[in-house]
Amino acid sequence: MSDKINAEVIAVFPNKVKIKVDKLEDFKIAGESLKVGSYLKVYGNDNAVLMAIIENFSIDVSEKDGVATRTHLIEASPLGIIKNGKFTRGGDDLTIPPKEVQPATEEEIKKIYIESVEEKEQFSFCTLSSNPNIRIPVNGNKFFNKHIAIVGSTGSGKSHTLSTIIQTAVNGKDDNFNLNNSHIIIFDIHSEYKSAFPDANFIDVKNLILPYWMLNSEELEEFFIDTEANDHNQRYIFKESIIENRIKHFKGNDEEKSKIHYDYPTFFDIEEILKYAKEKNSEVIGTGEEYSTGAKKGQEKTTQGSLYGKLTNYVNRLENKINDKRLGFLLGEASKKITFGETIKQLMGYEDENNSNVTIIDLSGVPFEVLSITVSLISRIIFEYGYIYKRMRNIIKPDEKINNDIPVLLVYEEAHKYVPNSDLVKYRSSKKSIERIAKEGRKYGVTLLLASQRPSEISETIFSQCNNFIAMRLTNPIDQGYVKKLLPDTLGSLIEKMPSLKQGEALLIGESVILPSIVQIDRCKNEPSSNDIPYWELWKQEWKNMDIGKIREEWYK
Repeated sequence: MSDKINAEVIAVFPNKVKIKVDKLEDFKIAGESLKVGSYLKVYGNDNAVLMAIIENFSIDVSEKDGVATRTHLIEASPLGIIKNGKFTRGGDDLTIPPKEVQPATEEEIKKIYIESVEEKEQFSFCTLSSNPNIRIPVNGNKFFNKHIAIVGSTGSGKSHTLSTIIQTAVNGKDDNFNLNNSHIIIFDIHSEYKSAFPDANFIDVKNLILPYWMLNSEELEEFFIDTEANDHNQRYIFKESIIENRIKHFKGNDEEKSKIHYDYPTFFDIEEILKYAKEKNSEVIGTGEEYSTGAKKGQEKTTQGSLYGKLTNYVNRLENKINDKRLGFLLGEASKKITFGETIKQLMGYEDENNSNVTIIDLSGVPFEVLSITVSLISRIIFEYGYIYKRMRNIIKPDEKINNDIPVLLVYEEAHKYVPNSDLVKYRSSKKSIERIAKEGRKYGVTLLLASQRPSEISETIFSQCNNFIAMRLTNPIDQGYVKKLLPDTLGSLIEKMPSLKQGEALLIGESVILPSIVQIDRCKNEPSSNDIPYWELWKQEWKNMDIGKIREEWYK
């Protein structure tokens, strides 16, 4: 810098500063020209330096003594103050201009980010977009123990970002995929993540076993009863038969048996429920009188039961569900025998010889009409695990501060598909379960990561509970506006970059990062199978035959 100040503050606004630069070509650092997104330092009072980020450039042309002179004007958003070697958010230390301005050095920018998080808490999966030499750490504790949202349009790099974050978390011990204590369950709706996590505990409809008898009353009725028919007879018989059947099969003592109710998580036999319904639908009752004449003389007179013929639709619905081979993972013989403990082991990757940090639940083969119930049941089982595990630890050691030392992250890919901003009955189960986790899960060591290309379509109750956001390219104005509400007012202009972010670029916002930043996400080691299909290349190849017989065979499995 020369003795004469080349750049100075000429105006201060509540959320930005305006800077005049005499010669823009001289106002740079280490031969690197400045651009939108570059960092500046503004010298203030008491040895405090204001850090700011460039929002835009403009040119002011004025005439003096008949000579036109060009002055460059820069508008920048204040980020925070470096004082006594420490960075703190906020820019209220800047008083009356003029103030000297210089480009920030790489070391000063690193200081903002690196020193904001203690080394033992640092978790890094990205670099500063404007400078790949500057890694951006987040506070790993604040990142994972608060709910996370990843949003971005198709092709923005959302699946790769999700894979990078989880691969980095699993590699927290070192880079050799040694087993650590991370526990992550991915709800994979499009069968994308098996290739990204080849060592994961992989579950799909072929090996998934869920105990239907652990469905709660709402889920049971949504699944087995035509809720739109509003038939009280169906509900009454269904509830009565399940309670009686739970009691019949219960192996505990009489005191415990007396506590059994509709929602009690103990076994009942669904085929016996169907048999009971059939009997009620065709029931005839003796009147106590006899025929006095005719062919039936001496035989007891009978009358139709109160529900005779009124449960036909209910019986048919139950029968169709039980006989539907596609629902074997939920209603098959294995579902009758699996225990709560075996279910937890299956879902959390606790295998006798092959434990796994990551469990992938491939939902692509789950019929759409039971997708919500499947997600609801799995989510609720994991939440109940966290609740019970905390309670157990509190009994053993009441003063224990860390009340769940096996915390779980639930990852909902394409979250708007099963927790939408909708009141339709078919989404009720999954919304209720996941909303409960969003509101209470953190207390029990269960947190969420939601990934969606349509953030505006996700349940507001769930989305509003997220504290960390990775917002990638969003082209839909409604979605942009939805994310913009999450930004501090002083950095609202960053949203204007959303439609033009490159693949893998994202706006990182939240409690875990010192300040909102445009970052470049690291490439994942193993990529998910979410790449676009190269139509034009494939169409130019020779005609390919398909085995329609095998397709039909798979279809009817």
